[in-house]
Amino acid sequence: MKMQSIPFEAIDWTTIEKTEHPGTDGVALWRTRQFSDIRVRMVDYSPGYLADHWCSKGHILLVIEGELETELADGRRFTLKAGMSYQVADGAEPHRSSTATGATLFIVD
Repeated sequence: MKMQSIPFEAIDWTTIEKTEHPGTDGVALWRTRQFSDIRVRMVDYSPGYLADHWCSKGHILLVIEGELETELADGRRFTLKAGMSYQVADGAEPHRSSTATGATLFIVD
């Protein structure tokens, strides 16, 4: 990821409008900012959320609150709690997320 032509800006995420993205179960609420080719999001997953797809996009993801289960297509599973993160490259390992209790994430992709 090369970050260029992005001026300094402080963001109050509480002022960014949420967009709803239903999962197979539950819902994800995204607050999104786009900076050239880089998307930055604050995402709230409802309790019981299960993604409706396997994702192959690269991310850097930080769990702010709650607990997130990330499953890789090869069957591996990872439980991330508040303060934990993961990173994955574009096209590397398809993954999908779920949460029993709900979670708030900060994602850069």
